[in-house]
Amino acid sequence: MVVLILLALLLLFVVVVLAKTVRIVPQAQAAIVERFGKYKASLPAGLNLLVPFIDRVRYMIDLREQVVSFPPQPVITEDNLVVSIDTVIYFQVTNPVAATYEIANYIQAVEQLTMTTLRNIVGGMDLEEALTSRDAINSRLRGVLDEATGKWGIRVNRVELKGIDPPPSIKDSMEKQMRADRDKRAAILTAEGQRQSAILTAEGAKQSAILTAEGDREAQILRAQADREAQILRAQGEGQAIQTVFQAIHDGQPDQSLLAYQYLQMMPKIAEGDANKVWIVPSEIGKALEGLGSTMTNLQGIPKDATPRVRVDMGEPIQAAAADSSQAGAHAAVQEALAAARGAAVGSQAAAAAQPTDSEADSGPAVEPPLEPGS
Repeated sequence: MVVLILLALLLLFVVVVLAKTVRIVPQAQAAIVERFGKYKASLPAGLNLLVPFIDRVRYMIDLREQVVSFPPQPVITEDNLVVSIDTVIYFQVTNPVAATYEIANYIQAVEQLTMTTLRNIVGGMDLEEALTSRDAINSRLRGVLDEATGKWGIRVNRVELKGIDPPPSIKDSMEKQMRADRDKRAAILTAEGQRQSAILTAEGAKQSAILTAEGDREAQILRAQADREAQILRAQGEGQAIQTVFQAIHDGQPDQSLLAYQYLQMMPKIAEGDANKVWIVPSEIGKALEGLGSTMTNLQGIPKDATPRVRVDMGEPIQAAAADSSQAGAHAAVQEALAAARGAAVGSQAAAAAQPTDSEADSGPAVEPPLEPGS
């Protein structure tokens, strides 16, 4: 029984000795070994053997890059405004021995050094410059921290400002300033738009007036040309009509009987009208017709020789038979009109002979019937 207890104690002692002798260090870490309270060595990653009960691992240092975010810190700017700035530090332990024995708590030391350096840098800037110079602040802060933490076995890789928060009153003023600036730019843009619109409207009105004037001018020119051409065509038409009528009269070869017949046809039209209340046919109608025939013979424009000198193109020529038949009909109508007029004159003379008056003595010679045209 005693032997078993001794064996158990011996086995326990062996296990403890092995635990104190063998030490496994993880990757990217370093173990600080002390012997009797004094630094002896730094154990690398892997399996390491120690002297039991003499050597012991005092610290385990992480060699990876570490990220530490510090809470916002109040900082006074050059224009006496208090702003809150929070930072983020990226650092890495390069010398585990210095990080262990040169500084008690390197994370707290980095935080305090960051806060003091940040106040020094931002204190020389106004608020506007501090808000727009983050890159410059980061560079200067990283340079100061890297220089100060070098002896601690720490390398500062990067410093970032997470946020710069001015006081609420300053935020309100900045918002008002930004709003006023935007309103100013909006007013400027609106004014420029109205100016461009007015310019374009004026140019459009100018072009419209020019085009309207040009259109009126061209329209007046075209109307004048149309009136001129219309007058020319009317004059040419009237001239051709007169020449055609004149040619037709000469082609028809009118005689005295036709002229007398035309005169008799015009007499009823002369009697028409409200002013002609009484129309008297004189007894000397035969002599008047005879005198009319003899007068028409010598009228200007009706030559004795009816053969025209210049022919006018009348289209299709008139057939000779049709012309003879029309002349025969006109001659017959003229003979009938002359006979009717002669009968009326004979009746009036008989009535005058039956009832003689005082005027017979003063009257001239008896009216002889007119000769037939062409006799």
